[in-house]
Amino acid sequence: MGNASSMLTQYDIEEVQEHCHYLFSQQEIVALYNRFCQLDRSAKGFISSEEFLSIPEFSLNPLSQRLLKMVDGLNFKEFVAFLSAFSPLATVPQKIELIFKVYDVDGKGRVTFKDLMEVLGDLTGSFMSEEQREKVLSRVLEEAGYSRDSPLLLEDFMKVLCKPGMTMEVEVPVD
Repeated sequence: MGNASSMLTQYDIEEVQEHCHYLFSQQEIVALYNRFCQLDRSAKGFISSEEFLSIPEFSLNPLSQRLLKMVDGLNFKEFVAFLSAFSPLATVPQKIELIFKVYDVDGKGRVTFKDLMEVLGDLTGSFMSEEQREKVLSRVLEEAGYSRDSPLLLEDFMKVLCKPGMTMEVEVPVD
């Protein structure tokens, strides 16, 4: 399964399905494997940052540099686990956990006001001034009962973002 030139066995498919908490069907896992093999042009069994950047939607994403840190060198099983947060079957907490990892700039398990400012800056670019970003973030944190001086742990981040109706889904074409 690690080598892109090998074929998936039924056992591999079931193992990946279990690893991603059954958020993808067996048919979707096969489709994802085919896409993984297309991306793994060097057939090393993992996808490099350069290969990820060959995906137009990925390279155009304002957070692509942050996401690259999370996805560089993923093997197939890790690739599917990463994508599972985008499944329509993923829970809101599973989706928020991925977002938390994007915002956790230094990977220390907490999100600071500075981290929030950096990511919001990446997302808004020149459309919002630093002062506007600061104002918006301060207000959002205040409304959730936090201050700009309180680093957010995953549980805190969930409280701030866990709103009904949150969607973050991607369809996996299976043809």
